[in-house]
Amino acid sequence: MNIPVADRLAPIQEYYFSQKLREIEALNQAGARVINLGIGSPDLPPHPSVVEALTAAALRPDAHAYQSYRGVPALRQAVADWYRRSYGVTLDPETEVLPLLGSKEGIVHVCMTFLQPGDEALIPNPGYPTYRAAVQLSGATPLDYDLTADHDWLPDLAALARRDLSRVKLMWLNYPHMPTGARASAPALAELVAFARQHGILLVHDNPYSFILNDEPLSLLAVPGAREVALELNSLSKSHNLAGWRVGLLAGRADLLQQVLRFKSNMDSGMFLPVQLAAAAALQLGPEWSAELNATYRARREQVFGLLDALGCSFDRAQVGLFVWARVPAADADGYALSDAVLARARVFITPGGIFGSNGNGFVRVSLCQPAAVLTEAQQRLAEAGWPVARASARVLPDTAAADSRS
Repeated sequence: MNIPVADRLAPIQEYYFSQKLREIEALNQAGARVINLGIGSPDLPPHPSVVEALTAAALRPDAHAYQSYRGVPALRQAVADWYRRSYGVTLDPETEVLPLLGSKEGIVHVCMTFLQPGDEALIPNPGYPTYRAAVQLSGATPLDYDLTADHDWLPDLAALARRDLSRVKLMWLNYPHMPTGARASAPALAELVAFARQHGILLVHDNPYSFILNDEPLSLLAVPGAREVALELNSLSKSHNLAGWRVGLLAGRADLLQQVLRFKSNMDSGMFLPVQLAAAAALQLGPEWSAELNATYRARREQVFGLLDALGCSFDRAQVGLFVWARVPAADADGYALSDAVLARARVFITPGGIFGSNGNGFVRVSLCQPAAVLTEAQQRLAEAGWPVARASARVLPDTAAADSRS
């Protein structure tokens, strides 16, 4: 019997990494032992105290029941305290914080809550592919807005204002930006808030990378007037090494969060209590936690810079976040060509930038989520496969001293 698939899935493809991991697994089963530098899944563990909090909470007799759709008060209070300490943002833990089963869930919840057929939503190109998929699942139409190196990977608001925005209801933002590692300054965020107010657009800022190799974490909600037009997603996946635990949050206006809760409460039955209490413990960690984590990532980033030098790529040393974004050399047609060549010849996988949108076609992205020894082996494999290119260094933008002072 043929069971037709719902029309809403017509524009949706399987997530790129879901497909690629199957290919890599097949190569591994054939004995290739591929080094995966593509995915940003932290390989480092959470702080021991967080694991201890999880274990202790799991022994509680009340730990295994259904939980509140809004999250327990301890977690919401921990989020509010974290936002106050980290971003200078005051949130009411009772009404302005909504814990999520990961912020990826929140992307879909927001789109399903606020978008419908006939609406349009602005999504960054390049940008996280889930933004487009979630908009399409809602029945709305995604509209790309260009991000380019010439404009520091920031939206060209003057160009956007010249477009027909009459049906645009929502705009996705993500700074520090994935995949490019670009940051948005407080003035740039303020310009975005003013733009949204002028055009009646809901801004949704996806903010999971603000503590990775970034000395100036910013929240969109810190911008004066942002509460009227903005929501912010955040996550403990990268900042606290809790990727598999699935802990995220949505913060912002109480009435908007209440509408999201209407949708969310029909999708799940709350988060496992021990995970919530352990997440609250993670959010209470001091700045030394981020400092130690970033010391590891900073050393790994230098190794990745060397790997990209060997490939003849050029990149900005001032970028932040969990990846390095690099332009492929002129000899390669695009990021897909270089990625395929590296995988075929060296059995190392790096992500082609084109999966993030057409403006990423000339780039690749390399993850920092592998130990130093693995990164060293990746460089050795490249050398054995015929890299590095015949020039001393492909690095461009800005000089080392200036970059290190900002990273």
